[in-house]
Amino acid sequence: MITILAIESSCDETAASVCRDKVILSNVISSQKIHEKYGGVVPELASRAHLQAIVPVVTEALEIAGVELKDIDAFAFTQSPGLIGALLVGAEFAKSLALAFDKPLIAVHHMQAHVLANLIRPINTENKIPSFPFLCLTVSGGHTQIVVCESPLQQRIIGQTLDDAAGEAFDKSAKILGLPYPGGPLIDKYAKTGNPDKYLFPEPKIDELDFSFSGLKTAFLYFIRDNQIKNENFVEENLPDICASIQARIVSILLNKLKKAAAQTGIKDVCIAGGVSANSGLRNEFEKLGKEEGWNTFIPKFEYCTDNAAMIAITAFFKYQDSQFEDFSVVPSARTN
Repeated sequence: MITILAIESSCDETAASVCRDKVILSNVISSQKIHEKYGGVVPELASRAHLQAIVPVVTEALEIAGVELKDIDAFAFTQSPGLIGALLVGAEFAKSLALAFDKPLIAVHHMQAHVLANLIRPINTENKIPSFPFLCLTVSGGHTQIVVCESPLQQRIIGQTLDDAAGEAFDKSAKILGLPYPGGPLIDKYAKTGNPDKYLFPEPKIDELDFSFSGLKTAFLYFIRDNQIKNENFVEENLPDICASIQARIVSILLNKLKKAAAQTGIKDVCIAGGVSANSGLRNEFEKLGKEEGWNTFIPKFEYCTDNAAMIAITAFFKYQDSQFEDFSVVPSARTN
């Protein structure tokens, strides 16, 4: 049996997970509330919060899993991308444990792990997982990608954002509407009672399988500004319809590209992943499109969509099998590559 303790600290969630032979035994996440009053993540505050939370979170993950540190076969951490100070907390903690117990150290790429969250099977279930090769639309606050996953450790990006990410488009739209941080989930909440066809926003004409959301954000900003000039209560009076309409456009941009990618590759096992895959509008439209196109569709459980350590652990398991270990000179990186 291979038992791995994984740590995720790339942004504002301190998380730890224990994985044994691809089975997630625990997945503990501590979210940082301190950033709400600033309207976004403050890197220095995030790093401090990680320092405070990491020991309790790791301790709880071990207790839930029913294992001790001496039972761990390898220690894993998120190496990139993310906030460099936040990444350093998780990296140095994992290094210390690996050194103290003389165990292998495994570095994991955050975006690769989001894709492999689709391979997590809940305990004692027969839930199906995608077969290789599968296609994955990975959408988060910082990244938007279409990936061909040929094996757990072989992923090929065939489309990505040229500027802003889909998650950022949600959060910036929410900020324009005056909604508190994090605003993406609030847009999803209000959209459920709104009319997605009430307001039409432009869809960028981007070649091939790449994305762009900067133009949509600008169009949305001008739309709100112009309507508030006519009626200062425009947002308050039409909030559900506005949220439903902007969400529908972001979702259509994502799924139109995914549909094109599936047609080009001929792949029928199709997944979504990343924080934005928790959005109910995207999940519903993805399932609907999958039925229309004859896809086998897969979405991770909600707790494995947002930043979490279970996805780091499952990725580390495959890297352990392939003996992809790091020495203690490894350093985290804020960038994707």
